[in-house]
Amino acid sequence: MTRKLIIKNNIRRLRFFANEMTQLELSEKAGISRQTVVALEAGKYTPSLEMAFRIADAFGVSLEQVFERVTEENGSRQ
Repeated sequence: MTRKLIIKNNIRRLRFFANEMTQLELSEKAGISRQTVVALEAGKYTPSLEMAFRIADAFGVSLEQVFERVTEENGSRQ
C-alpha cells in the first residue's frame, strides 16, 4: 500500500506571531516571491529543501516548527 506524503505548514500562524508579518515582508526575508508565500500558505506548493530552510531562518525557528509531514492513508502525523 502506498501512502501519499502531504507537507503542511504553519506559515500563516508564524506570520501572525511575528508581529503580523506581511506576506511581502516574509518573501523579502526569505528571498522568494509574495506569490510563492500565497501558494505555500494555501497548500498549493511544496517548497524545495533550500527554500524551506530560508523560510525557517526568516522566522528564526527550526524547520520542524514551520513544516510537518502527514500521511494521507490514515491522517496520522509522522
